[in-house]
Amino acid sequence: MAFAIDLHPHARERALERGATEEEIAATVTGGERFPAKLGRTGFRRNFGFGGLWRGRRYATKQVEAIAIEEAGRRLVLTVWTKYF
Repeated sequence: MAFAIDLHPHARERALERGATEEEIAATVTGGERFPAKLGRTGFRRNFGFGGLWRGRRYATKQVEAIAIEEAGRRLVLTVWTKYF
């Protein structure tokens, strides 16, 4: 089943602060590893080649994690985390 993906305003703010793009978030939710999250929510995780600078340090990989809820045929992303390594 295909889901529409929407971002909560909080998720948009966190994505901007943490260096994740909306395209990366969508790719994470549609094709990333799925895992259970708190409060009955669903987490999604995916690694992306990065090869760039983040806060003055060079990293090869960026990992995006998105926490979402499913409702009425859509996945609403509530928050986003990134890890660089």
